[in-house]
Amino acid sequence: MTYQVERVLAIETELGECPLWSVTEQVLWFVDILAPAVHRFSPRTGEHRVFPQVEEIGCIGLRRDGGLVAALRSGVWFLDAEGKAVRKVADNPGDASRSRFNDGRVDPFGRFYCGSLWEPQDRNGGILCQLNSDLGLRVIADDIKISNGLAFSPDRRWMYHSDTPNAVLYRYPLDPVSGDPGPREVFRRFDDARGGLPDGAAVDEEGFYWSAMFDGGRVVRIDPESGDIVDEILLPVRWPTMVAFGGADLKTLYITSSRENRTAEELLHYPQSGSVFAVKMAVGGLAEPFFREA
Repeated sequence: MTYQVERVLAIETELGECPLWSVTEQVLWFVDILAPAVHRFSPRTGEHRVFPQVEEIGCIGLRRDGGLVAALRSGVWFLDAEGKAVRKVADNPGDASRSRFNDGRVDPFGRFYCGSLWEPQDRNGGILCQLNSDLGLRVIADDIKISNGLAFSPDRRWMYHSDTPNAVLYRYPLDPVSGDPGPREVFRRFDDARGGLPDGAAVDEEGFYWSAMFDGGRVVRIDPESGDIVDEILLPVRWPTMVAFGGADLKTLYITSSRENRTAEELLHYPQSGSVFAVKMAVGGLAEPFFREA
């Protein structure tokens, strides 16, 4: 089908990431990792608030008790409703001098996942972590260059997770009771020459996986059975970073983007880089879960 892409927030985030929709507030939260800040945008009123952070902030999740859980370079923190860091709950288990947190979200069982990237990019030094209700942080997976694309199937059977530079999308079977992930398997490999690398993602109510294709200028819909790309949304920017379903009916797909390390010539061709976009969809998404602490 033909999609109409609207630029809903004309901003210049350095590395816009981790959009998530609050059903309770009817607002879109997202972050700028490198010009570190938490952003809060109300599509209804147009209000856009920015809460600067003191270090890079990779991802956020909604907390049941209010505020946010956030993965900053130094570790996992609780933020209040104004984006202020109020409590550090876990250290970064990696080498924080050479790795920072990146993509993540809360799972359907109320735990917070956060993955990291290895900044030298000379080896697969990233990890994927899980913060439990008792605030214990454990490493779930390693051998990752840039952790991305975390999403969960509607039936809670699968966790998806991508490694962007290695152009691979994994999936992990989930224990139906505990929600713990089993061994990962390769679900799909991508060819960079054919439309970008898998970045942030979300799953729709039918179980299809929507991935922002970094350096590909598009978002693709992937079949949960075959792994085939069955649809795409073409964008006015080349570097989309992540997607989130939102709106009153969860049928608006919000898309963040990046202008990190882009040349003046590239930005001349893609002047909307760093903005937030929205697309009206025929299929809805899933409400974002809350992190639940004991």
